[in-house]
Amino acid sequence: MKFIHAIVLNLLLMGLAHGESFRFVALGDMPYNNANDEYRYLNLIQAINQSHPKFSLFVGDTKSSETPCSDAATEKIASFFKRYEAPVIYSIGDNEWTDCYRPLSGSYDPIERLASIRKKFFSSNQSLGKNTLTLIRQADVMSDFKLYVENSYWIQDQFLFVSLNIPGSNNDFERNILAVKEYFKRNEANLAWINYTFQLATEKKLAGIIFAFQADMFTGQIQSDDLANGYRDTVLSLSSHAEKFSNAVLLIHGDTHRLRIDQPLKTSDQKYVLENVIRVELMGEEEIQALEITVDARQNSPFSFRPLIVKRNSEFSNSARSK
Repeated sequence: MKFIHAIVLNLLLMGLAHGESFRFVALGDMPYNNANDEYRYLNLIQAINQSHPKFSLFVGDTKSSETPCSDAATEKIASFFKRYEAPVIYSIGDNEWTDCYRPLSGSYDPIERLASIRKKFFSSNQSLGKNTLTLIRQADVMSDFKLYVENSYWIQDQFLFVSLNIPGSNNDFERNILAVKEYFKRNEANLAWINYTFQLATEKKLAGIIFAFQADMFTGQIQSDDLANGYRDTVLSLSSHAEKFSNAVLLIHGDTHRLRIDQPLKTSDQKYVLENVIRVELMGEEEIQALEITVDARQNSPFSFRPLIVKRNSEFSNSARSK
């Protein structure tokens, strides 16, 4: 009997050492166009609540670029986030600020819109959602980057989660001198945050890192070595650090609205794929669905994926296309 008790105790201790698996949900680029999209988004939030994830990652674009970047729109975004039962961690998208200078978006000042969003959503160390999660913000630990409250990290079991402000529209590295100046400062902050979090994961001997941001930096000509590419430095930094880290790295983004899972990064000599790095591009825009991700440190490949499909939303999409 003592021998059996010892076996059970060892199994329990092994389970505690390796951690249990957990689930989270990732989504973004919604609701875009009209009241029907908002209705479908509410359907999706309800489905997420019923699935009881640890938290959700919303990777930006809380509205279409063809709708005004008004304070009223920001308040509506906030009202949606309040419907999530579990914590929500939000990475800012281009439709919320970099594209707000466009006439259809209201001809706003993008830098002013970014400041407004920071004040609205990132004024404390708590996440969004009805139940919140305590976050470590870049502003809390790096005195040179007090402005960048939207960049954060938290640890779930043996995994480090990192949120970054990397939006579409070439990371705002275009348009005019003010945008370019803003880009250089934010780019410096993002690179410092990537470096800091990789060091933290290494020091704590964590099983992996998950990065969440908005922009698709990897598709087609976007992933290039051109100095005019606003994502060049970020891709090089992620590749360099991931190659040295060797443990699992997951990159989650939206922007281009198609579910895609692949391995986009290469070794520093560009000869080989970095096999420890997985990229997930999420659905969005017309496809108002989400992705459920299970993390299990006991597995050599710790990430597994299941689309969280709301049937009513799919039926509406198919009906709309047939008209």
